[in-house]
Amino acid sequence: MLAYMNEEAYNLTLESGYAHYFSRSKQRIWKKGEESGHTQEVKDLLIDCDADTVLLMVKQEGVACHTGRVSCFFTSVTQEKEVLEPVVDVNSKYSVTDLLYHTILERKSGDSKKSWTKKLLDDKELLLSKIREEADEVCVAINEESDEQVIYEAADLAYHTLVGLGLRDISPDRVKQELQRRFGLSGIEEKESRSSKK
Repeated sequence: MLAYMNEEAYNLTLESGYAHYFSRSKQRIWKKGEESGHTQEVKDLLIDCDADTVLLMVKQEGVACHTGRVSCFFTSVTQEKEVLEPVVDVNSKYSVTDLLYHTILERKSGDSKKSWTKKLLDDKELLLSKIREEADEVCVAINEESDEQVIYEAADLAYHTLVGLGLRDISPDRVKQELQRRFGLSGIEEKESRSSKK
C-alpha cells in the first residue's frame, strides 16, 4: 500500500512498533487498522537514498487494503482488469458511511451514462440542486410524514451530501472530527465562536 507520514506519524510508528500515517483526506494521524483491526506491526523501517521515502516492512494482520484485498495495487492497466480478489468481507469492518464514501470516490472514474453518482460528480449545479431538494424533502417529511418517510428522505440527503464531500475530496471523518470537537459546547457557544472568527 501507499500512505503518507508526517513527523508525528513517523515518531509514533517508531515508538509504538505499529504503522501510523497522516491521512490527507481525514487531516489527522491514524493507526493502520484502528477501525478494521488490520494492523501493521513494523519489523523494519528503511529509508531511500534521497531520505524522502520510507519503506515499512510489516507483519500484516488481515489485509492492507480497505477493499478487503491483500494489496491496494490490484488493477492492471495492461490487462484492463482487477487481478486480485477481495479475501476479507470489509462490510463488517467499516461503517456504511465509509463504504459509501469510498464507492463514491471510485465512481469518479466511472461512466456518467451508467452511474448517477458520476453524473452528479460531473455536474456540480445538478449536485447542488439535489442537495437542496433533498434537504427540503427532509424538512417536509419531519413536519408532515411518517417516521419511515423521514428515514428515507434523510438517507437521500446523506447520500447526496456524501457525493458533495467526495467532489471536494473531504473525508466524512473530518465531519465526525468536527462533531467531536463540538461535544461539551453548547450550540449557542459554538455559534458565537464562529461569529467572532468572521
